[in-house]
Amino acid sequence: MCDVSRREFLAGGTAFLSLAAEAELLGGPIPAGMAEAGKADLIAPDIYFHEGQLSDTADAVCNNGWIIFEDYVLVIDANFPAGAKLIISKIRSLTDKPIRFALDTHHHGDHAYGNQVFVENGAVPIAHTGVIEEMKRYETGYYGNQQGAWEAAAKGRVDLRASKLKPPSVLFSKDLFFDDGKHRVELIHLGVAHTHGDAVAWLPKESILFAGDICVNGPYNYVGDGDVGKWVATLDAARKLGAKIVATGHGPRSDGQVLDDQQAFFKAMREQVGALMAERAPEEAKAQIEPIRATLKGNAQIARFVGERGTGWDPFPSQVEKVYEELTGKKLAALVHEPQLARHAHARSHGLASA
Repeated sequence: MCDVSRREFLAGGTAFLSLAAEAELLGGPIPAGMAEAGKADLIAPDIYFHEGQLSDTADAVCNNGWIIFEDYVLVIDANFPAGAKLIISKIRSLTDKPIRFALDTHHHGDHAYGNQVFVENGAVPIAHTGVIEEMKRYETGYYGNQQGAWEAAAKGRVDLRASKLKPPSVLFSKDLFFDDGKHRVELIHLGVAHTHGDAVAWLPKESILFAGDICVNGPYNYVGDGDVGKWVATLDAARKLGAKIVATGHGPRSDGQVLDDQQAFFKAMREQVGALMAERAPEEAKAQIEPIRATLKGNAQIARFVGERGTGWDPFPSQVEKVYEELTGKKLAALVHEPQLARHAHARSHGLASA
């Protein structure tokens, strides 16, 4: 994921404002310490966004956000341990209010493995109940005797070897609200999407949505732990919130159009797989992956979500494979070698076992 300056254009065509201009529009001065906060974008009074970098070795892999309430700070996503430390340093350059809560938007390592760091700094990890259920499936090193996702990810990350898994300890089944009279943040489970435990953070007064990985802004969708059909419905629920600013789980933040575009990508993929692959046997169906890629690449609204063939990270074949399985109940035969390696690389970057 490339670095994006404040003056570069977002995918939807909306440009970043300069810090000074943005603060002026928000009707307030630039907070003390904002210069030290670097890439942390002030998107509304007391509300910040930080864009991560999707790679195996980056400190902050997922995107983060934080809201400075009257008495405390709420952080969106714990990131990896190194990312957690980075985000905490940025928050500390802005305020000395205690960091009390860190939401895991889902169970993947780049969103939840920094929990222990936040606990050590006085915060409580929060998540939807589905996050614990997912962790019980994948974190067998914590919940059982067999090494799991944490141990697999730790082989490639020094920060994991210096920390430990800390599951969230405050759980909600549907929603949980934070409201100090000035700011209101609603943590909501809208349905199954990227995983079975996804949560978003909705700020109704500012019309800001921290979407986690139910919506990304680029070719970053990992579908292995979710349900693409249900994902489309969950995006419908997200769209109905009426967000004006969407902080995606990966890629530049955008406006509400990114939710439409993300949904259109999955709808088009399901339509194409249904039309070209569903009636074919797995070996024959596999030959339709590249024609489908070409069709989706030709759609300007969704082209940015389609991975590039032959690159180090190409999620497209595994996305098509997942949709084919959902529509037919059959698995595609083993995909060509490069896309499989790319799928494993993405899994590693999300703290998942790559086997």
